[in-house]
Amino acid sequence: MAIDLRQESSTGFQVRLQQFEGPLDLLLHLIREQELDIYDIPIAQVTDQYLLYLQRMEELDLDIAGEFLVMAATLIELKSRMLLPRPPSPPEEEGPDPRAELVERLLEYEKYREVAALLRDQEETCRLLYSRTVEVDPEELPPVPSGTVTTADLLAALKRVLERAEVEKEPAAVIPRRRITLRLKMGEILRRLKESGGRLSFHDLFSSERTRTEVVVAFLALLELLRQRKVDAQQERCLGEIIIFEPAGETVTLEAVSP
Repeated sequence: MAIDLRQESSTGFQVRLQQFEGPLDLLLHLIREQELDIYDIPIAQVTDQYLLYLQRMEELDLDIAGEFLVMAATLIELKSRMLLPRPPSPPEEEGPDPRAELVERLLEYEKYREVAALLRDQEETCRLLYSRTVEVDPEELPPVPSGTVTTADLLAALKRVLERAEVEKEPAAVIPRRRITLRLKMGEILRRLKESGGRLSFHDLFSSERTRTEVVVAFLALLELLRQRKVDAQQERCLGEIIIFEPAGETVTLEAVSP
């Protein structure tokens, strides 16, 4: 937002200057204020106004940033190039307009300024709106049909298990690790299902895994068993416990599982 800076002299004359965000902001203000055509900027007129404005800023003891002075030098250069006579050349070989780059920068800056104004208005509107936060109680969530466990549900459950798993530390000496294979973990899952009567919760299934590596391999083994339809999964309600169970009427052995 522009700010008026005022200083009253001994004669009663009051100088009012706006504070601009940069040289392009000031230049665009001068062009719009004089209702000039941005595509055909009268460089001489605009340069004189720009330099006069900088002079007034100095009279008010305001710090003039280097970028304002750079723009002033650019305008003076353009003014000189526009005033100097050009060598005659055929119409089809006319060189580029010295003002073209400046016009392009001004148009681009004006777009950003319009978007900034729109965002500022939206921010002011949103400041007057207050929403009430709602906490979801898992007990009040609607029931989920059995067998509709999604990949997202499984990944969320895996994340909770990993957070509880002990972080595997690097040993002080090189100790051979127990080799953990996917097929071995698939067999362990089937064995534990059989020992628990054909039903086992996701949490209990991973309770014996000691490291993150074992948790990840066991999770991949479970996904493979689900893919081969050797086990099934269900969730009674949203965010509820996932139950792993044997398909109805089947007793799956490791020999029946694809490697």
